[in-house]
Amino acid sequence: MALTDKAYLMIEGSSERIPCMFNPSELQISRSNSWDSPSLAGQGVQKARYTGAGAGSMSLTLTFDTTDTGQAVTTYTGKLMKLMDVDPSLGGTDEQSNNARPPYVTFHWGDLHSFEAVVSNLTLQFTYFSSTGVPLRAKVSMSLTQYKQSNAFGPQNPTSGTPHPHRVHRVQPGETLDRISARYYGDPTRWRQIASANGITDPLAVRSGTLLSIPRTSI
Repeated sequence: MALTDKAYLMIEGSSERIPCMFNPSELQISRSNSWDSPSLAGQGVQKARYTGAGAGSMSLTLTFDTTDTGQAVTTYTGKLMKLMDVDPSLGGTDEQSNNARPPYVTFHWGDLHSFEAVVSNLTLQFTYFSSTGVPLRAKVSMSLTQYKQSNAFGPQNPTSGTPHPHRVHRVQPGETLDRISARYYGDPTRWRQIASANGITDPLAVRSGTLLSIPRTSI
């Protein structure tokens, strides 16, 4: 990963990037599995039974500073705060049943690409102001919770974004997985390789604007 690469966030259903003015100094990634170990009277420890996987999580802290321009730092932090708001334009929204949600995001930094995740917690702290009270520096602490199945941060190379070297493709209007497969592999029948790398269970439900990891290795 080149040190000059700038980290950014991509928003579901949008081509807009939210740039990180300063790359984070560290990232914390965690996963959890659930195990059940029943207790029986008069007996020792029982064999644990696997009951399912928990969603992964990622925590990071970002710094924003506009002291050089005097512009309010909220120009940048406001975009992050908006990620907590419900977006009625997302697929599956039903206002009558109040079925709506905020968008998921993906974090990108050089060759590192996170799983699709929702912002589960966000803390904004203003740390410096102008003489007139304009906030010029801020620190944003974010907790991201995995939205769906993903191979990001796989076991072979935790900085690759997927277990195999890959490229990233943004789905264009009207594109299907077989067309994307034909573009990158010259073979439309290899769309399952892309689906597997991105945890896609329904190849017909891939929305325009979605970022897909395209594995370079063959299956």
